[in-house]
Amino acid sequence: MNVIASAVLLTVGDPAASSRFFTGHLGFREVLVAEDVIHLSRDDAAADLVILQSDPQPRPGTGPPAPRAEVTVSFSVTDLPAEYERLRREGARIAMPLRQEPWGEWVLQLEDPNGVPVQLVEWVAPSGA
Repeated sequence: MNVIASAVLLTVGDPAASSRFFTGHLGFREVLVAEDVIHLSRDDAAADLVILQSDPQPRPGTGPPAPRAEVTVSFSVTDLPAEYERLRREGARIAMPLRQEPWGEWVLQLEDPNGVPVQLVEWVAPSGA
């Protein structure tokens, strides 16, 4: 098997709101916009995002919907403190402010308008490592 691309599929109630979040704050661009799907991409190593419209009604004969797994979209970035300040100025919804974990990783968590957690991380070796 040779993986040549990757994507994360997000099923949300308001795909346009998620698209505005990812394009406005995280540098994605829309490459496909259709009735129930928006495909976002970047020119770097980030996985593509495919944002799907959730189906508010279960389909006849399918029974109750299966429980969904929780998903966090995570991106490794550079200069996270500067990104944190930029995102604060832009009014991005910050669910967890910038902090450094004991093992050296800097992390912050955002939340898109549909409640999708988005984690930004930067590895910095801890003191003395």
